[in-house]
Amino acid sequence: MSVTAVPLQPVKKSVKLWLLLGVLVAFALAGALAWVGTRDVVVKHMTNEEFLAANRTNPGVKQTASGLQYEVIKEGTGPAGQDGGAVVLNYEGTFRDGKEFDKSQQPVPFPVQQGASIPGFYEGLKLMKAGGEYRLWIPANLAYGENTPDPTRLPPNSLLIFKVKVDRIMSPEDVQQMMLMRQQMQGGAPGGPEGAPQGDGQPR
Repeated sequence: MSVTAVPLQPVKKSVKLWLLLGVLVAFALAGALAWVGTRDVVVKHMTNEEFLAANRTNPGVKQTASGLQYEVIKEGTGPAGQDGGAVVLNYEGTFRDGKEFDKSQQPVPFPVQQGASIPGFYEGLKLMKAGGEYRLWIPANLAYGENTPDPTRLPPNSLLIFKVKVDRIMSPEDVQQMMLMRQQMQGGAPGGPEGAPQGDGQPR
């Protein structure tokens, strides 16, 4: 009884090449996933200073003399925020781990005035232009430091990250005119821009 052997067809060189590429891609993906996991663990255990030192080397990230780090995601137009004026913006505030601690529900006017917001945010307002999008990394010493308004919500010495979209810039003259109109309508003493946030979790 004879058995007829059915030989396998020889593998073409092009198929071998694709198989080799597939193996290389699989190894690359596995390495990338392993690196992401390792990186997340490393970042989690970094101090704020180590995190900022590493973050400073990322493309597009700039650092001011005070230690504020920022990234221009989308360049705005026109003049930047000025002392005595206001920046009308939407913002989202998160910690290093991505956990959100505050978010605006509509455009909010922030006075560009020292003491009206935390130092890092005040400095950031003067970098912003209408229509722009920005990310701020605010070190603890430029945020609330040890004296947070709500330790449960904002742990002491937290590094705060804000993503900001600027609706418009109000010049000092715009603010003065608005305050005058508000005073005339309400008959009261002039105050800051109407709608400026007052919540403890907000960058003020």
